[in-house]
Amino acid sequence: MRRPLQVTLLVLCGLGLLHASLFTDLCLRYVKPGMRPLLVASGVVLLVLGIAEAATREGRKGQGRHGGQAHGGPAHGSGPHPEAGQHHGPDAHAGHDHSAVPRVAWLLLLPALSLLFYAPPALGAYTASRQPAKVVAEQDDFDPLPKTSPLPITLTDFTTRVQQDRTLAIKGRTVRMSGLVTPVAGGGSWDLTRIIISCCAADAQSVKVRIYSDSIPPANTWVAVTGNWHPGGKLGTKSAPVALDAQTTKKIQRPSNGYQDALPLPSG
Repeated sequence: MRRPLQVTLLVLCGLGLLHASLFTDLCLRYVKPGMRPLLVASGVVLLVLGIAEAATREGRKGQGRHGGQAHGGPAHGSGPHPEAGQHHGPDAHAGHDHSAVPRVAWLLLLPALSLLFYAPPALGAYTASRQPAKVVAEQDDFDPLPKTSPLPITLTDFTTRVQQDRTLAIKGRTVRMSGLVTPVAGGGSWDLTRIIISCCAADAQSVKVRIYSDSIPPANTWVAVTGNWHPGGKLGTKSAPVALDAQTTKKIQRPSNGYQDALPLPSG
């Protein structure tokens, strides 16, 4: 790969990473907040390497020009060497520059430019609808639920209360959860979803609660839902559906911790 292209790629990648992680929050679409400092550091390193490589290249060109002036011509009175500049035989083109950049190499610029001018959207309903719900950990002991009503609760806690809590503490309680809307086949219901990542978008898993309501919000809409457990099966066992009869559904902004199964923010 020719050095100008290397320099361009290094600088563009460095600027793209800094744009996504330092000057905006775009990186939080793809990684956890804890990874942000590493992305900033990577962007700085790439940018410095690109600038250093460009400066080194200019320095070599300057030395070449000065060296050519110092040894530029033949001595006075002497003629050109009879073999100078002449090549014969099968090796005549051996000194030609064959390091031209292949056209396909320029495609490497596309992902670098995308970091600057087009950031892919965050994971959403498309991803969640194509993967099963995350299996929650087994739990034996449960603390008493607070008296607050509606009760703020995460999707994971709601799932464990419905299918593992033998005290049936969730029965009759009005709860409040938040997440994004994921349509399901058949209509009449939809999934409230939280996508959870351990490191980055590549290891994403989904926690889902089936919502029964009169209307279905548009896919990928972030909502806060208030309601009661949807009866079915035997509460406190795996036969109980992880579902909610919605009383209210309110559109909200995507929270900054959108890749965590967090409590809903207080309603304002």
